[in-house]
Amino acid sequence: MKMKNAWSRFTANHPKFPRFLNAVVRRGIQEGTVFEFKVTSPDGQELVTNMRLSAEDIELWKELSEAMR
Repeated sequence: MKMKNAWSRFTANHPKFPRFLNAVVRRGIQEGTVFEFKVTSPDGQELVTNMRLSAEDIELWKELSEAMR
């Protein structure tokens, strides 16, 4: 319940992010999908990484999605 409340506050503060995630899910996440993450600090420094999803990752994604409903 605590996590669900935190997610609700997060989505209220960042409404574009859940819409983005919903668009990703609608297109279908499958094994081999690559997620890329880029973080830019206020001083302009960037960190970038990516990960290729495994079947186990997708199962975790589904479990987390169900838990957040």
